[in-house]
Amino acid sequence: MNPTQPTYNNSIKQEVSSLLKIGIPVIIAQLLQMSMSFVDTVMAGRLSPEDLAAVAVGSSILLPFVVLCLGCMMAVTPIVAQNVGGRKFKQIGKNARQVLWLSQILAVPSFILLRNLDFAFPLIGVTEEIVPIANGYLKAISWGIFPAYAFGALRYFNEGLSVTRPAMFIAGIGLLVNIPANYVLMFGKLGFPQLGAIGTGYASAIVFTVMFIAMLWFTMGFEAYKRFDIFGKFRWPEKKYLGELLRIGVPIGVSSTMEVSMFAVVSLLVSTISTLAIAGHQVAINFASMAFMIPFGLSVAISARVGQSVGRNRPSEARFRGFVGVGVASCIMACTALFIYLFPEMIASIYTTDQEVIEVAVQLLLMAAIFQLSDGLQVSGFGALRGLKDTKVPMYVNLVAYWLVGIPVAYYLGFIADYGAPGLWVGLIAGLTVAGILHNIRFHKKTRAMGA
Repeated sequence: MNPTQPTYNNSIKQEVSSLLKIGIPVIIAQLLQMSMSFVDTVMAGRLSPEDLAAVAVGSSILLPFVVLCLGCMMAVTPIVAQNVGGRKFKQIGKNARQVLWLSQILAVPSFILLRNLDFAFPLIGVTEEIVPIANGYLKAISWGIFPAYAFGALRYFNEGLSVTRPAMFIAGIGLLVNIPANYVLMFGKLGFPQLGAIGTGYASAIVFTVMFIAMLWFTMGFEAYKRFDIFGKFRWPEKKYLGELLRIGVPIGVSSTMEVSMFAVVSLLVSTISTLAIAGHQVAINFASMAFMIPFGLSVAISARVGQSVGRNRPSEARFRGFVGVGVASCIMACTALFIYLFPEMIASIYTTDQEVIEVAVQLLLMAAIFQLSDGLQVSGFGALRGLKDTKVPMYVNLVAYWLVGIPVAYYLGFIADYGAPGLWVGLIAGLTVAGILHNIRFHKKTRAMGA
């Protein structure tokens, strides 16, 4: 037996253990934050169909802003990770301050746009009776943009240091605050006026503020961070550090937005087929989105682990950590795919008792089972590339995969070949598969070029 083999096996076990230790809290935090949207939707549904539709429309409009801007701030994770590896502790404190400045700089145009979107509703064909409620919802939630972005900045900073548990606990606090805040403001309790869906927007703003304060309190008080001198004295934005954040972060934000927009376009196309198709699609996409939180959480851990190795100037270790991470994500998503394949009826019945909707959902869940592997491969591969601070080329890859492959294939199979909703979902599979393969090929080539 090769005497080095046990050491190699132990290294894989240790890396998997480290990856899960960092990644599992991120997965839980993401699921808790998704639960807040679920609570908003359920509680709005108890008011009226108009309030429910207004929250859905408002959330759809809000999502691209948030995904783009938070994506820009995700650059701080690999930057900090590489500084940790290189033991550049003074740089780490500067990174924290500058990403906070960036969060507030990005919040200003987001705030202004969300409060001035009256012109957009007729363009996207929103029903007239919903417009005032959706507009009010966006104006209400706009007050939470500043703390929401600041929370994201501090969260990603902590993730770069492989400190992910605080965000998990804080997301739990956010959910606990969200339910009573919704109840009081939506239904007019404790002397407050009944605001309906608009109250959901104000409740979300309160939740974001609480979450930011909690994350700031942790970051300021954590003893291990004292050496970084994050908040020792007031410092203005610095062009050098903001430039690095934007150079790495803007491609991340654009890439994330392109992926989200592919799913949004497919959802819009499904809505033109039939009510049954929309209902079945909603069931399948909701479950697939929850499953996606697993590889997404692992991708954050992969970025941090790869970044720390790069900072230590250990390209072989970075390559090893990246591909172990991709392997773990792929194995987990294979298990998820198997679960969906074996129990589609059971999954669909959790969402609805309508047999016709269940039949459509089962068809689409089987498609979702197929793209679990592709989704895990692309997000983990992109996470590994982020650890190398390589984000520009992956952005172009996503452009090709999602907009030049995914959406055209979806449209052709869904409408021209007349396969309907299943055909549209083949487009999703195609886009995610192309992205997954190309991201991992690039990580292989980049790490080889680094001397791994």
